Amino acid sequence: MKAPLEKEILITGFGGQGIILTGNILGKAATLYDHRHATMTQSYGPEARGGSCSSQVIISEEEILFPYVEQPQVLICMSQEGYEKNVGFLVPGGLLIWDTDLVKIGELHPSWTTFQVPATRVAEELGNKMMANIVMLGFLSAVSELVGVDSLRQAVQSSVPAKTRDTNTQAFERGREYGESLRKSKAKKDQGQESA
Repeated sequence: MKAPLEKEILITGFGGQGIILTGNILGKAATLYDHRHATMTQSYGPEARGGSCSSQVIISEEEILFPYVEQPQVLICMSQEGYEKNVGFLVPGGLLIWDTDLVKIGELHPSWTTFQVPATRVAEELGNKMMANIVMLGFLSAVSELVGVDSLRQAVQSSVPAKTRDTNTQAFERGREYGESLRKSKAKKDQGQESA
């Protein structure tokens, strides 16, 4: 079966976490650096900072006719409310990633690929919890092939203020390292189960 030409990604959290910026960076990586098509739409709750918000990104090999995410193949949750409101929309076989410290998950669909990331904690260790979204993007680059790694790295660097570029790059690399080690241990575990 051929992989779909379009990938729908839903990033959820609350105002002040950089959820919209995360969607922008992902879209920028796809369009400017991977030379593909992408759309990004956003939604906010009634309050801006602290209220729920989401960023909907579609990445495609062809022109995108409808810019809204209806059946996400990738769901990234950085708030409990975002998880509860949207987990039911994730397609079978989808990818679910959540921030360990902010989201408690319920029953998971057996066909989903799932990862939990202490993104906020990693960002705090680097001195600024506001970079949790960049840690999450680094992690995403390790566990999915939505966009090229270098494309995402460049998009991060060109989207953050110059004075924070180094620390944001560090946050991206830390998230990526964490994702790579998790992916490798998951692959080993899967191989072990196959040979058992």
